[in-house]
Amino acid sequence: MANTLYDRTIAFAGICQAVALVQQVAKNGHCDSDAFETSLKAVLNTNPSSTLDVYGRESSLKLGLECLVKGIDSTPTGSEITRYIISLMALERKLAGRRDAMSQLGDRLQTLERQVEHFDLLDEQMISNLASVYLDVISPIGPRIQVTGTPSVLQQTSHQHKVRALLLSGIRSAVLWRQVGGRRRHLIFGRKKMIEQAQILLARI
Repeated sequence: MANTLYDRTIAFAGICQAVALVQQVAKNGHCDSDAFETSLKAVLNTNPSSTLDVYGRESSLKLGLECLVKGIDSTPTGSEITRYIISLMALERKLAGRRDAMSQLGDRLQTLERQVEHFDLLDEQMISNLASVYLDVISPIGPRIQVTGTPSVLQQTSHQHKVRALLLSGIRSAVLWRQVGGRRRHLIFGRKKMIEQAQILLARI
């Protein structure tokens, strides 16, 4: 896959979209359904022809691109999003160093790919299956991501499943970000360029 600013921006928007949706579900119990479907499909797209192919179309990442442009700031909402992104990237780095976990993850995703031939991806059973992959494979690597939201919402099993399925999608995008050359220095020194690229993409969606 190409190793350009465009590719890094797309992959990072994928991470941003997953965490923005986590925030929506945790607070309200529901989220943008099109963006949700895009993020879940990305988990199962393990052999893409390009970076964008993971998500389908640029317009499918609108929420993530908007979040990249305006969401990572010092407001309470922005700092929460930043915390989720940093936590996901730390988890992905740990995952990358664990061949056993990577192998287990690959096996579980293959099983999900077979299941999605029989179930709709947005079926509660499939969302539960995605959530269990996060819980069984990613979560034990640690550190645990503390999701904040409305307590009555987060106590409901179906919402917990959605949050974990979205965190798994965030990990998928963090893996992609690394594959297209994304590094910590790009977040520190190259964020302005990524934001400019995201603004270009949003203008043509």
